[in-house]
Amino acid sequence: MREQRFEALVRAVGEPLHRYLVRRTDPAAVDDVLAETMLVLWRRIDDVPHLDDVLPWCYGVARGCLANARRAERRRLRLVDRLARTPAVSEPAEHVELYDALRTLGELDREVVMLWAWEGLAPQAIAEATGLTPNAVSIRLHRAKKKLAVQLERKNGATAGQERVMRGSEL
Repeated sequence: MREQRFEALVRAVGEPLHRYLVRRTDPAAVDDVLAETMLVLWRRIDDVPHLDDVLPWCYGVARGCLANARRAERRRLRLVDRLARTPAVSEPAEHVELYDALRTLGELDREVVMLWAWEGLAPQAIAEATGLTPNAVSIRLHRAKKKLAVQLERKNGATAGQERVMRGSEL
């Protein structure tokens, strides 16, 4: 019974979680973090919500596993070489100004925007994935979109930045 439920869960969330992680860490770490996420899902199979509501919950688990992996990597790098740093997100060359604008946001605001724009989550689902309240997510999203619009406006002209952020299509 547990195995069948887990297999159904993996079929439902495996690909979206993989995409989520590809957008947030270097390619070498994606499979390890995904495996760790699946291990947590297996261990907590009795806590996993119904398949219709499971993806935001799983994003929260993946987010925690990614944070753990990043902390472990930082510790390792400090031991090897205090000056070495690895990029947290792969950035396509065609969206340099967008990534520059995203870097102006705090880590949590950037995560809220990325969950909204890239993963297509509503504030309620983002709240579940991040541990914030839906109201806090809505406020953070509104403020972050305004800040991104201002940043992109400076680089691309007055209306281009606002249209790009409000659509969310290029994030």
